[in-house]
Amino acid sequence: MAHSSETSRGRSGGRHATTWHGAGYALVAVLALGGASLLGASLNQTTELPPQPAAEAAPEYVGSNTSASPVDPDLSAPAPSPSASRPTGMARSEPTRVTVPKIGVEAKLMSLGVDKAGMIEVPPLSKAELAGWYRLGPSPGEIGNAVIVGHVDSHETGPAVFFKLGALKTGDKIQVPRKDGSVAEFTVDGVKAYPKTAFPTDLVYGPSDKAGLRLVTCGGRFDQKKRSYPDNIIVFASASGATAR
Repeated sequence: MAHSSETSRGRSGGRHATTWHGAGYALVAVLALGGASLLGASLNQTTELPPQPAAEAAPEYVGSNTSASPVDPDLSAPAPSPSASRPTGMARSEPTRVTVPKIGVEAKLMSLGVDKAGMIEVPPLSKAELAGWYRLGPSPGEIGNAVIVGHVDSHETGPAVFFKLGALKTGDKIQVPRKDGSVAEFTVDGVKAYPKTAFPTDLVYGPSDKAGLRLVTCGGRFDQKKRSYPDNIIVFASASGATAR
């Protein structure tokens, strides 16, 4: 994120709903749309740059609908018929870690909410090795899109928890251990970079009839003048199983 005086919690642009039940139905935009970069700090003295997703790394549907503002769920999808079978997912349980073997991520998760301004929190820069689960949304494995955010780098420490997020590709695996002893397992569908001025709110928080996962960090070419990244890198993943621990 842009180096600033905020050391405890960061902010991310957008709005929030009153309960977690609304997540998956367009709650907030994860990152600020007004120019502030909140998941990537100015790099320390290193020449290493975070990898960016390849142009072909995301399936077509990922780029088919972008929005910088929340979407009315009533306009996003038709209501199911009374006779339609309802999808099932895992019971709600707080996630404790996120593991991404392909890029060497094995990180503890902190629980994130929203601040007084209605902006989603992000992990403090002093704990840039941690990722954060947006607790007002579904837990990983529940029906809907669970959201996990993390810093790309820190001015003080250099590469952070999601530094290599842009290197993921379709088919890569993600595991999320949960407090109930189970592990939600996901397979990457695609990875894409979006300008922060066109954050795909509906694709991250929109309605879903299956259990999904979104990993989010900053990306693009670091702007030395603004001390921020212009883009968000988003990993889209779908549930591929669950195991008991």
